[in-house]
Amino acid sequence: MKNPTPVDARAALEKYFGFREFLDAQEQVVTSILEGRDVLTVMPTGGGKSLCFQLPALLLDGVTIVVSPLIALMKDQVDGLTDKGIPAALINSSLSLEGQREVLRGMENGAYKLVYIAPERFRSTAFMRTLAGIKIALFAVDEAHCLSMWGHDFRPDYFRLGKVLEELGHPPAAAFTATATPVVRADILQRLGLRDPVEFVAGFARPNLRFVITHTSGEANKYDRLAALIQEHKTGVIYCATRKRVEAVAEVLKEKKVKLVVYHGGLSDEARTHAQNQFVEGEADVAVATNAFGMGIDRSDIRFVAHFEIPGSVEAYYQEAGRAGRDGEPAVCELFFNFADTRVQDFFIEGSNPSPELILEVYERLRHWADAQGVVIKSIRDMAELIGDEVNEMSVGSALSVLDRAQAIDRFDVPGQRVRGTKILHPNKKGRELTLDFDSLREKEKRDRDKLRAMVDLAYGRRCRQEMILEYFGDVGATRCGNCDVCNEDARSGARAPTDFEALLVKKALSGVARMSTFASGEWQARYGKGRIVQTLIGSRSREILGAGLDRLSTHGILQAHGAAYVNELFRSLLEGGLLLTTEGTYPLTTLTPLGDKAMRGDLGYSLRWPDSLENAVAEPGAALAIPVDHDLLATLKRLRSDLSTEKNVPAYVIFPDVVLEAFSRLKPRSVEAALRIKGVGQAKAHTVLPQFLAAIASYEKKT
Repeated sequence: MKNPTPVDARAALEKYFGFREFLDAQEQVVTSILEGRDVLTVMPTGGGKSLCFQLPALLLDGVTIVVSPLIALMKDQVDGLTDKGIPAALINSSLSLEGQREVLRGMENGAYKLVYIAPERFRSTAFMRTLAGIKIALFAVDEAHCLSMWGHDFRPDYFRLGKVLEELGHPPAAAFTATATPVVRADILQRLGLRDPVEFVAGFARPNLRFVITHTSGEANKYDRLAALIQEHKTGVIYCATRKRVEAVAEVLKEKKVKLVVYHGGLSDEARTHAQNQFVEGEADVAVATNAFGMGIDRSDIRFVAHFEIPGSVEAYYQEAGRAGRDGEPAVCELFFNFADTRVQDFFIEGSNPSPELILEVYERLRHWADAQGVVIKSIRDMAELIGDEVNEMSVGSALSVLDRAQAIDRFDVPGQRVRGTKILHPNKKGRELTLDFDSLREKEKRDRDKLRAMVDLAYGRRCRQEMILEYFGDVGATRCGNCDVCNEDARSGARAPTDFEALLVKKALSGVARMSTFASGEWQARYGKGRIVQTLIGSRSREILGAGLDRLSTHGILQAHGAAYVNELFRSLLEGGLLLTTEGTYPLTTLTPLGDKAMRGDLGYSLRWPDSLENAVAEPGAALAIPVDHDLLATLKRLRSDLSTEKNVPAYVIFPDVVLEAFSRLKPRSVEAALRIKGVGQAKAHTVLPQFLAAIASYEKKT
């Protein structure tokens, strides 16, 4: 069989999928796979990842194996392929033993082009022997971030896929994921052992999605927002952190006559499949799902995704939010944020990172429970209850995963039961004799907590949401989306990025706050209230300042020249912009947020509504900054800016920010050359909007 060419790929694209053109990086990925190259592809949800392995499968000689962790999504994709006349099948726990054997026989006889296989199937020695005799054209790993301990959805059964590839003689391999940081991408390459791989990072931006983070005071506030979202957008997914919360939210919405389905891991396979089909086929408008299991829900016209609680990582948030707007039309992704909800994620982090003591305790209990063959048939819940009342069931499951990866035990499916069995591989070996990498486990817990902290930073941040997300994934060229809640609020309020002078002023103010706070456990902890901090910054020598020794701080009086009124206004802006936070209680205290810490160290990724009294360096040296603002002219220029903003359909600050209009009203430039000496007026605007402002200034001067 001759090697397929890009021309063959385009013909198959139109014949089987009905498309005449590839999207973005699809053609490059497909061409590399057809050339026999190993590939790692990062492509946003809705970007067409599946086609990148489905289309080559039609042209390559042999069967393409697709590893996927999602039973519902497997069925959805196999159904879609068979509807197109493409021979495809799946092997997972939903199939009987005879059904699995039938698919394997079909693979041996060349009856299928694609077979989706659950990762746990590769544990079986007999299964691997059968695969070894089958011509594998491509080994595709979907949701490849599950390979990495540093990822947001690590699956122990994925961990062994590198070894599986080795045992199969390393056929051409391709890994696909929607969300992977540079660290996770490197880990995927290493775990799979990809040979001279080609990496494609197609970009993470989803310009049709509007990201909104709503700070909520309680459940009633959240339900009000849900009602508004459903009324406005009709079709959506609501993600909840726990099964219990899914059921509670669903009950409230059912009372409001919302047509919905419930989807979580506590339901049977049949119930989940039925719920998915109802939603995908349009029989229900809303799906209420857990974060872990809701990813199997796939519908192109989802107009909103709501997160009832904060997810544990930016990766999880972005992947789940990415289920919205897969048809390219506008959609809203709204997170209801209340800091108290982070306790649920703290619980999950503790559960997925068991202590060394618990891991060894679980192992010794297994040895005690095992039969003569070293086998234990107990549910994780039963194990947790037998170990102790205070033991986290999730921690026991995670301990079993650690022991499995260390090849101390083997977990296997028990026919006819949902309970998995455990076989001790070396029954005579005691826990203290096992080779366990506790350093890596501690590092994983640290990274899990860092991921949650990054998610909290995003929630508190006052920068463009999409820009922050893209930077998290390593996109150094990320720019403001102009669509999220922060961008829209900045446009309405006149918030903007700082000038050099303003940035220096902010660094001084924040340094003063830092000197009066304590840094511990990776975060700033407040010690003083805002009033005391402002007094110190303006150089007060009151009894309270002198008595506390605050006059001896290097930041004492650092903002004295600006006066108390201005500094208080600046602090109001810093609090509003998320650079500072104030604790609740009888005596509120003020300290830095993570964003404030970055700003103090020189990061200019923030926007503020600057105090009206700020007289900063808007002009080149020598400009008459002492000239007072002509407020009548300023009002005229603001009206002109508003008209241009409406005409050009852009935010007002894009025309000119307030600080430039203030400079115009002080200096009243009469020529382009004079205006260009004002900071914030560039050559581009000199040819577009500046002439109209110069004309307005000239007209005003004639009248006065």
